Amino acid sequence: MNKITVIKANGDRVLFNKNKLTKSLQKSGAPTTTIQKIVNEISSALYNGITTKQIYKIAMGKLKQYSRPTAARYKLKKAILELGPTGYPFERFVGELLKHQGYTVKLGVIQQGHCVTHEVDVVAQKDDKHFMIECKYHASFNTKCNVKIPLYIHSRFLDLEKQWLKKTGHEHKFHQGWVVNNTRFTEDAITYGNCAGLKLLSWDYPEQGSLKQLISIYGLYPITCLNTLTKAEKETLLNKNFVLCMHLCNKPSILSKIGISKKRQQHIMEDAHELCKSSL
Repeated sequence: MNKITVIKANGDRVLFNKNKLTKSLQKSGAPTTTIQKIVNEISSALYNGITTKQIYKIAMGKLKQYSRPTAARYKLKKAILELGPTGYPFERFVGELLKHQGYTVKLGVIQQGHCVTHEVDVVAQKDDKHFMIECKYHASFNTKCNVKIPLYIHSRFLDLEKQWLKKTGHEHKFHQGWVVNNTRFTEDAITYGNCAGLKLLSWDYPEQGSLKQLISIYGLYPITCLNTLTKAEKETLLNKNFVLCMHLCNKPSILSKIGISKKRQQHIMEDAHELCKSSL
């Protein structure tokens, strides 16, 4: 096959990478034979100037033909972007990830710092560890979290930490500020965060323990992965604090309450249960 140039979401032109497509499909959990077939079919249909968005759409369509839950897992990156538009569903999603790692979690906490009062997205505690976590949601994957964000959050953390250390029992605890971002960090943001002692977490950072890895490890897929739900239905569920497929698995009756037919409920719940038990 001749070298094909594809256009990324940010407008950059790069050579088509067959191995990269294969690896992205492997994360869906589809069998190797199915993945190879899809890669070959896509490779033969490529043309110069095709966008990565178009390639993704073709791959998604072919995965749907194979298995809806497989297509849902493949959609994970896009599904994280759909935890909006307010950003609160993303905060709740982060809280759920932490709960499943054994943390005690509180959302939207008002806390007094040494100088001023702060509203903290997530406060998490585990053993002698105490974390202030700020969640930065972006609607586009082209929007990165720049260095201004960790700079600002670090100053807030220092003000809170100074007050925390005055409390009985906190003087020996490990306190840390976190920045959790649903897209990516700039290099300067990572450099500053690491230098200042902040915990940074994004779609693919750090290399071990990134958002996409944690989701796969714990099987905590957002409901926005479900192709069997409409956009309006997803928004309704998010507004009712149903963020995870696991929430649907625990309370499927919510689907009747928002007016979804029994026939569609069956398909939705089949996919939700498959994702709930996923641990790739």
